[in-house]
Formats: sequence, C-alpha cells, structure tokens
Amino acid sequence: MKRRILLVDDELAILLTLRAILEMNGFEVDTAASAKEAERKMKNGVFEMVITDMRMENEVSGYEVIRKARQQPYDPATAILTAYPSLGNEWQLEGAHSLLVKPVNTEELLRQLEALLITHQDQKMGVHAQPQKTPKAAHPNHSNSHHSVVAGKEAL
Repeated sequence: MKRRILLVDDELAILLTLRAILEMNGFEVDTAASAKEAERKMKNGVFEMVITDMRMENEVSGYEVIRKARQQPYDPATAILTAYPSLGNEWQLEGAHSLLVKPVNTEELLRQLEALLITHQDQKMGVHAQPQKTPKAAHPNHSNSHHSVVAGKEAL
C-alpha cells in the first residue's frame, strides 16, 4: 500500500514537480493549492504526511495547514516547505515536525521524508527511536538539525 501525502502549495510548478518526484518514488500524492483546499482534503481523506508551503493566501498560511493537520484523528507527520528559512524555531512551536527549504535537493528531500515518516510512526506507536546518525564523510555540510533540508546541487 502506498503512503499518502498531501502536498500544499500555491505555486503550480512546485506542486506538479514535487508531486511527480514523490509519485516516482512510491508515494500516493494529493495536492491542494490553498490552506482552505488543504483543510477540506484533510477532512475527507487520510494522509500519513502533510507538506505545506508557508506563504500562500497570507504570510502564515502554512501554519494554518499544520494546525488543521495536527487536529486530524489520523495524526499525520507535518512539514513546512518554504523559500524563506528565517523562521527560527517558530515552525516547531506551531507544531510542524520538519522544515524543508526550497529549492530542495531531490535525494535529500526523499531521505528526510523517509526519516520523518519512520520517526513519526514510531512516536505514534509509543516507541522513541534514536535519530539515525549520518556519517560526517557522507554529508560534510550537514547541519546538526535532522529536521531541516538544505538545498543542494540537484535542486528543483
């Protein structure tokens, strides 16, 4: 069974590109072009993850999507996708599990999403798994935060 993701972004090019990448990598992807559309889809469907752009109808529409996702009985993993990474830790305070920075390196995005899904599923089942440590040689510029993605060479 494919894992379902709701992808929310008001930029059609980003929405279609990310959808194609995720579908090619085994995810079932539904899309929404606004926070209101995302809320409607979350009520009518079940998703393992919700990924939302920050700035859509307004500067903090992404937070609205995250709050609605966290209210769903199926408790999806949540991530904010933004071209404006100067959010500090506010994204965590708003309930997001991860911060993805556009443009996103495809391989890093997939690695981060897999790690987030595994960690979130473990937490839902009451298991607190230790975060995986990536060898420094493999990612020399990797930050200490395992919940953010930094753009790379193969950016979207």
